[in-house]
Amino acid sequence: MELNLTQALYDLAMSTGFVTITWQQIVMLFISFTLLYLAIVKGFEPLLLLPIAFGMLLANLPDTGIMAPQGTAIDPITGKEKIVPGGLLWYLYQGVKMGIYPPLIFLGIGAMTDFGPLIANPKTLLLGAAAQLGIFTTFIGALFLGFNPQEAASIGIIGGADGPTAIFLTSKLAPHLLGAIAVAAYSYMALVPIIQPPIMRALTTKKARMTVMEQLRPVSQTEKIIFPIVVTVIVTLLLPDAAPLIGMLMLGNLFRESGVVGRLNDTAQNALINIVTIFLGTTVGATASAENFLNFQTISIILLGLAAFAMGTAGGVLLGNLMYVLSGGKVNPLIGSAGVSAVPMAARVSQVVGQKDNPRNFLLMHAMGPNVAGVIGSAVAAGVLLSLFGTH
Repeated sequence: MELNLTQALYDLAMSTGFVTITWQQIVMLFISFTLLYLAIVKGFEPLLLLPIAFGMLLANLPDTGIMAPQGTAIDPITGKEKIVPGGLLWYLYQGVKMGIYPPLIFLGIGAMTDFGPLIANPKTLLLGAAAQLGIFTTFIGALFLGFNPQEAASIGIIGGADGPTAIFLTSKLAPHLLGAIAVAAYSYMALVPIIQPPIMRALTTKKARMTVMEQLRPVSQTEKIIFPIVVTVIVTLLLPDAAPLIGMLMLGNLFRESGVVGRLNDTAQNALINIVTIFLGTTVGATASAENFLNFQTISIILLGLAAFAMGTAGGVLLGNLMYVLSGGKVNPLIGSAGVSAVPMAARVSQVVGQKDNPRNFLLMHAMGPNVAGVIGSAVAAGVLLSLFGTH
């Protein structure tokens, strides 16, 4: 009896995760702890960084099977094949794999977004387009480093600073890179206040940064209602592959601006986007298992993502400089940095950097134009890359 008890205790001890955990999984746990620290203590993009970090933690605890796919096995009693259920997060992950969650996130973003500043100053659409420079330059750089076109496109989209778009495109083109790309995209979005200001100051003069822009004209409700309809029609006719993202973004915005579906608008920008964010963040984080994440390829993606983000910021600022010159000094080039679609953080950074040189400068609403244009621009860029390199 004593021998059996000892054996049972030994078997129990050997079945615990403490015995089977690998050093790679331990490293990944510490990475997840770091991301949790940044989300909770530093407040960096917590709504998505926190579930991503916790999903990463769950996926790297051994023997949980929480991301195990559904499979089949032979029943030892009947000898017949039976279905073995998958893990909880594997089932929730199907919403990412099938491209469902990112468009639903865009629905909520559309319901929260005021396109008024962009409608009032349509020229800022060009700044949003210029900030997509990082996507395409990094795409070329990734090709030179040996990534295939699908992988390079997924890495390049990090430069759009739009997490849902990056996840949507990567799930279609290179799902094996999803964990690394999602972590890079959301980490750099969270670090906007640190990464962007040095680039903005290096590419502008103090005189240009001090520029005070004229107040934006009022935008009518009619204009705000027509805008999402027109954008949907034009962009979808040009790029059918962009329809899921652009369509949901503009539907959410139409909920907001129409004034007749208050309940739908409230659900889209609160309950729905919050639920989908939990599912999206946790399952994307769970794809960052040790075997998928700890390799040279991931390091390359992190570095290329930083380059993409920096180039996107630079592209917007450089076009801002050109507009400053062509307008006779009426456009502050700092608003170009907001062309990356980290809404509204990038617009706030434009405001903060501008006020350091001129405390009377209020650039926030002007920067919101290129900022929301960047959301459209990144979705359009994703549509271009998907039409070029996706399977049809």
